[in-house]
Amino acid sequence: MQEKTIHLIAGARPNFMKIAPIVRALEGHGWLRYRVIHTGQHYDREMSEVFFEELGIPAPDRYLEAGGGSHAEQTARIMERYEKVCMEESPDLVVVVGDVNSTLACSVVAKKLHVPVAHVEAGLRSGDMRMPEEVNRVVTDAISDLYFVTERAGVDQLLAEGKPQEAIHFVGHVMIDNLYYQLRRLEEGAADRISEALKAEFPAYGVVTLHRPSNVDQPETLAPIIGALSGISRELPLIFPVHPRTRGNLERFGIDVPETIRLTAPLPYMAFLNLWKDARVVLTDSGGIQEETTALGVPCITIRENTERPVTVEQGTNVLVGTDPQRILEEAGKVLAGQGRQGRIPELWDGRAAERIVEVLERSL
Repeated sequence: MQEKTIHLIAGARPNFMKIAPIVRALEGHGWLRYRVIHTGQHYDREMSEVFFEELGIPAPDRYLEAGGGSHAEQTARIMERYEKVCMEESPDLVVVVGDVNSTLACSVVAKKLHVPVAHVEAGLRSGDMRMPEEVNRVVTDAISDLYFVTERAGVDQLLAEGKPQEAIHFVGHVMIDNLYYQLRRLEEGAADRISEALKAEFPAYGVVTLHRPSNVDQPETLAPIIGALSGISRELPLIFPVHPRTRGNLERFGIDVPETIRLTAPLPYMAFLNLWKDARVVLTDSGGIQEETTALGVPCITIRENTERPVTVEQGTNVLVGTDPQRILEEAGKVLAGQGRQGRIPELWDGRAAERIVEVLERSL
């Protein structure tokens, strides 16, 4: 079989967690070669050699050092730098994951160079075009050639948009593959001191993540959310790894956080996993953790008006409450009373999504 080369694109830490299972599934493959392209969209000091060792993958083959800036500046810089790499290496397929600017930028570059594009996590929609991620998802799916879908709602969405059925593959979720892999690492003794110390201090606790601009950039929205969290923390201590954007706004707006909410620095993935997996409840406005909590049966309260991951609400442990403090308090009260949503693990979230993706790539290439 003639050797084929696949570019796996990642721009931020969550992207590497999504490509890691694909890398592991491709290791030792006879004729499918892979190259990991790190766009450098996010600088992350935690993304050291140890990070890649934890994921069980080698360090990236190319690093584009795209850096930050506005959405337009960042996207343009990634496109310019990836175009040179793409022309130098002439890959047979480009695999993009998720919904960050790197996903959009590299798919556009590849398509204009007539290189097929495969989108992992295709078909997810929040319906909110004010979210930059939603724009990235819609545009990427508009030009992709292969669609790897995490939940059946994504299949329905892509068919409704006119995508060809033969190009759509319901494979499960690579993020869940990685979750199970990292859980095995924890069971083998890979726990860290930070999360273990917090768990020793708090026998029962909840976990908070909050970073979405619509929630943290305006004091009239952020203050009531913190007020609701403060109310919950009087019954259950909350551990809150604070995003730099959120921490800056708390200080700028003069919003007081009580001692019953323990603020910490952002945590590495393994430390954070070790923390939230044993939480009584997770309160979040993030995306991926809605899915991971569903996979492990941890109650999740999502402080957003919508979600692009409907299976977590329809089948999982996730409840959407918006930003109304009363709704947040009510749902948390249900969880603490043992009346929280009882979910189940969605179809094909069995840790083998990457294997299915590689099977499709073999047929396609």
